[in-house]
Amino acid sequence: MNKRTVILGASSNPERYSYKATVRLKEAGHSVFPVGIKAGDINGELILVGKPAIENVDTVTLYVSKENQKEWYDYILSLKPKRIIYNPGTENDDLVKLAKKNGIESEVACTLVLLSLSEY
Repeated sequence: MNKRTVILGASSNPERYSYKATVRLKEAGHSVFPVGIKAGDINGELILVGKPAIENVDTVTLYVSKENQKEWYDYILSLKPKRIIYNPGTENDDLVKLAKKNGIESEVACTLVLLSLSEY
């Protein structure tokens, strides 16, 4: 099943986990929307800069540290995702509470591991 996924904190650096997750999600048949602070591309997918409107989002997978997430709260909530995945190093109790208030599921997990286990 195609899960429309916003990769928040996307980077064009192939060493970064956000890059690897974008590639793997696409290979697994999901629609990917890499969002970052710098333009670039990930294996042919343009990195969207700013806070683009994206419809029918299933998942937001976070690659932004807790300290830098606050400015993204309103944007994440505006996407109305079904769930937010907090990759290692992005865990944030405040955002989990906000998500819950807005009916959004939170999952502390690694997107790459979920994909490798076919549990994404």
